[in-house]
Amino acid sequence: MRSSSAAKPGRLVRRGCAEVRGEAACTGMDRAGDYAYKIVRARARGVGADEATMAQTRPLPYDTEAAAAHLRRSHKAMKKLIDRLGPITLRRDAGASPYGALARSIVFQQLAGAAASTIYGRACQLGEGGQFPEPAALLALPAERLRAAGLSAGKQAALKDLAQKTLDGVVPTLRALSRMDDATIVDRLTQVRGIGRWTVEMMLIFRLGRPDVWPVGDFAVRKGYAQTFGLAESPTQRELDGLGAPFSPYRSAAAWYFWRSLDTQT
Repeated sequence: MRSSSAAKPGRLVRRGCAEVRGEAACTGMDRAGDYAYKIVRARARGVGADEATMAQTRPLPYDTEAAAAHLRRSHKAMKKLIDRLGPITLRRDAGASPYGALARSIVFQQLAGAAASTIYGRACQLGEGGQFPEPAALLALPAERLRAAGLSAGKQAALKDLAQKTLDGVVPTLRALSRMDDATIVDRLTQVRGIGRWTVEMMLIFRLGRPDVWPVGDFAVRKGYAQTFGLAESPTQRELDGLGAPFSPYRSAAAWYFWRSLDTQT
């Protein structure tokens, strides 16, 4: 019998991956987007799976020393983990607009790294100066040219929906996003076809540097939690949601430590 979700870390015994269909249910990825998962792990390590994308970074807008201290106090298992991994070295990405970041996420979904990079590069050649086409320009491109770049009909539809919603103001500017709370951003951006909660949460953590994002749909976070607290199986999304309470208001940092824990196993 499954234990009920609780706020105390490490109390769950029986675990299994939640049978939820969707973007990041049991995989922690955009459907079959294994490359997206690799990028997240690389970002957590502070190195680039895609060096061009992550060459420019900025410090996080919150006190990482205070975050680590809070997490150390939350549970002895977290103290042990942080003692092993050291201070938070995560930095947020700089450069891409919300439209550009989401467009790239759509292109990379369900593709291996090399293929995704090639298609994205071709798509960028359709824009001015070798940049991904701006919303109005993308909407004006005929399907034949997008298909020639390697974009499937589904991705074309998602990208054009993104472009139209950007022009309509549904997808805000970066400045506007900075004034919104996390829940509002998730609600706004998941209105775009092909963009789910996990993708937006990664933007909140790695682009906006929000301190209290808890990506319960991420497989690696759930696995890292289970290993840190000595659980036989990973918690489900619903269970992990409650278990993140002691880490607030620095759940993004907790997620970072759980990602890092999987890359530093000895």
